[in-house]
Amino acid sequence: MTTPYFDLTGKGALVTGSSRGIGKAIAEALAALGANVIISSRKQQACDEVASRINACGAGRATPIPANIGTKADIEYLVAAARQALGSIDILVCNAASNPYYGPMAGISDDQFEKILRNNLLSSHWLAALISPQMIERRSGSIIFISSMGGLRGSAVIGAYNISKAADFQLARNLATEYGAHGIRVNCIAPGLIRTDFARALWEDEANLAKALTGTPLGRIGEPDDIAGAAAFLASDASRYITGQTLIVDGGATVTVGGV
Repeated sequence: MTTPYFDLTGKGALVTGSSRGIGKAIAEALAALGANVIISSRKQQACDEVASRINACGAGRATPIPANIGTKADIEYLVAAARQALGSIDILVCNAASNPYYGPMAGISDDQFEKILRNNLLSSHWLAALISPQMIERRSGSIIFISSMGGLRGSAVIGAYNISKAADFQLARNLATEYGAHGIRVNCIAPGLIRTDFARALWEDEANLAKALTGTPLGRIGEPDDIAGAAAFLASDASRYITGQTLIVDGGATVTVGGV
């Protein structure tokens, strides 16, 4: 595989939740490959700071557009503004997510469960529905959902979050079926434990981290750049015959039984 397969020069990319963590790393990676990227999260200042850093690097350009992905009106605004800034959206990365509840399913409120499903699943459906018509016209495009290996497992404390992430897998499969004839690819990335603020409760305590890494062949926590590399692959022509798939990026954790 040669370098041109990963060349994203001139492509337009919208990355949600890209002011920090995995989303930020993905936006930086796509821009480094030549894509012009939209940096989006809820706060203007955070978006501005990331966009400034990317623009200082001299590759693809970054434009900050804040939006709340849990609000359909905000998503409609985000897509319209992104089109105006980019000309076309060739790559969509749905990364923004939330998890307002930690505990057994019996204790979750309807509002909390609905927020998880709205932010983690329904927003991705909205974004794909709004962006896909232009991709269909061009007969090309890559849509990537950032899911989680939690979608492959049960949990006594983040069950609702895992349910929403399992749904990402099926959304990707279904949209891949619908859009494939139009040259659009739709895939998921399922990260394992990654060193982000979002997952801080799982890795900040050394004893808990050691327990979490039991049975992980690579023996380390993942970094945001580990996910960014996978996203760059799925966004580029290097993955041009891959669609409807989930790429698990977890250091091998799902291929072992922890502690054995």
